[in-house]
Amino acid sequence: MTHTGNTEIEMTAELVRALLRDQHPDLADRPVRLGARGWDNQLWRLGDDLAVRLPWATQSADALLLEEHAWLPVLAPGLPLRIPVPQRLGEPSERFPRPWIVTTWVPGEPADRAPATRAADAADALAGFLTALHVPAPDAAPVGRFGRGGSLSGLSEDLISTLGSAAGQGLIPEPEAVRAVWEDAVAAPEWAGPPLWIHGDLHPANVLTADGTLCGVIDFGDLCSGDPACDLAAAWVLLPDDAVDRFHDTYGRSADPATLRRARGWAVRQALSGILIGDAGVHGRPGGKPSWGPPALAALRRLVATAH
Repeated sequence: MTHTGNTEIEMTAELVRALLRDQHPDLADRPVRLGARGWDNQLWRLGDDLAVRLPWATQSADALLLEEHAWLPVLAPGLPLRIPVPQRLGEPSERFPRPWIVTTWVPGEPADRAPATRAADAADALAGFLTALHVPAPDAAPVGRFGRGGSLSGLSEDLISTLGSAAGQGLIPEPEAVRAVWEDAVAAPEWAGPPLWIHGDLHPANVLTADGTLCGVIDFGDLCSGDPACDLAAAWVLLPDDAVDRFHDTYGRSADPATLRRARGWAVRQALSGILIGDAGVHGRPGGKPSWGPPALAALRRLVATAH
């Protein structure tokens, strides 16, 4: 069964406690408090070390949670940064008609609010994480949403239109230079290797920092297999100035020139989305998050400055 959301169900600490009493009573006495509201899920803290993840706003969230429950325990032991590891599965019920999970809580501050400042350490941490994650994925691995892990060419018409609209609003300082980076990425040879595991959504709000460097990665709802360029874009969006070359030098997989060109295109796409979401937040529009704008603008500045 699919659902358009939980608009008829009020998401509260009392609901979370009731669900736990029904299905996982040994956890029901832990303190419950709201952790975060994401695009697909709400996250409720459960004591100090666990969290309850409930789908709430999108039809696709149910399937994504089940994929996280299936795959993250397999991947987590090989990853050098902490990730949320599902511990329990909640079944749909009359009280809440969708699946939900209990997962480990990952401490840290989202990088959109607390950007990495120690360039070398952050570059090494990101490179180490992606080196460990980017291994060949099994045939049963999820397929990416919204083109993630696939070809950039099918995304070009939408991106050029969005870039023009954002430029018309005065949000993009050098739109023609940004378009040139995108077109070079689309012209690069496509990924010819095996489909690799990729996170698929490494924007700053999904990466956690502490003491100026990266300490965790969250929200694996877009975990899928495909072209690693989608994830390699994160170096432009997450790292401080002058850290991208070190990241490329430290990344332990085969990042050929074509893959790095495609990564720049994915970075343009991610930055453009962040700028629009940030602007919506500044103006109080629904779905807007003002903290997304500054890292996205910084990423475009870096991409344009290093264009060949």
